[in-house]
Amino acid sequence: MAEKKSQTRKVVADNRRARFDYDIGEVFEAGIALSGTEVKSLRGGKATVAESYVSAKTGEAILYNSFIPEYLQANRFNHEPRRPRKLLMHKREIAKLWQAVEREGMTVVPLRIYFNEQGRAKVELAIARGRKAHDKREALKEKDWARDKQRLMRDRG
Repeated sequence: MAEKKSQTRKVVADNRRARFDYDIGEVFEAGIALSGTEVKSLRGGKATVAESYVSAKTGEAILYNSFIPEYLQANRFNHEPRRPRKLLMHKREIAKLWQAVEREGMTVVPLRIYFNEQGRAKVELAIARGRKAHDKREALKEKDWARDKQRLMRDRG
């Protein structure tokens, strides 16, 4: 019998705020078209995707406003930190994203950037619906109760 490989992902940037601000629906994985200095900078682990978003209007999925800092040793061959980056996805997946945005008023939010087992940079995207303020308060209450419940169960033995 063959052994299963453990799924090791080195997470570079995590959008923790997205899970609070949005109700997460379907999740996709996409590759990113990066230059060499961007990859080296990502390996340093200083990127952010907190205020970034995805657009798929032109038939291509493009990640806007993600921040990958300049690679210090690259001098004049460096990249622009906030440039739009093309996402590598199948046309069917891009069409699915675009239909959800157009018809249902959803948003496409990047959740994290990571390196997969082969060492390739990937982005985890989600189709999400924005939460209202009262929904956010309700989510906080549920999270607090779950934490208290865990604490009670642990203390009880």
